[in-house]
Amino acid sequence: MGKFADELKASMREALAHAEGQPGTTTEHVVMVPDDVDVEAIRKGLGLTRPAFCRRFGLDVRAVQDWEQKRRRPDRAARAYLTVIANNPQAVEAALSAA
Repeated sequence: MGKFADELKASMREALAHAEGQPGTTTEHVVMVPDDVDVEAIRKGLGLTRPAFCRRFGLDVRAVQDWEQKRRRPDRAARAYLTVIANNPQAVEAALSAA
């Protein structure tokens, strides 16, 4: 058998083990973090002033100002966080309120 057939059989065994709930079987998720985020558009889309946005999501006002004015670029973790805020701000608020 060829390489493709071997990989397909291995994948099928993994899928069956996962479906049966066998320990050690996990699902791998691929996360795409954008290279750039428009922080100002996210904030304005939520209808928030910069200080209100920072209070609501635990961000530093100066950092957000620098990001919006393109003096600094959010690091990878901040871009991921900002992407979550843009897509589901209620989930972020709920998670941070529970802390």
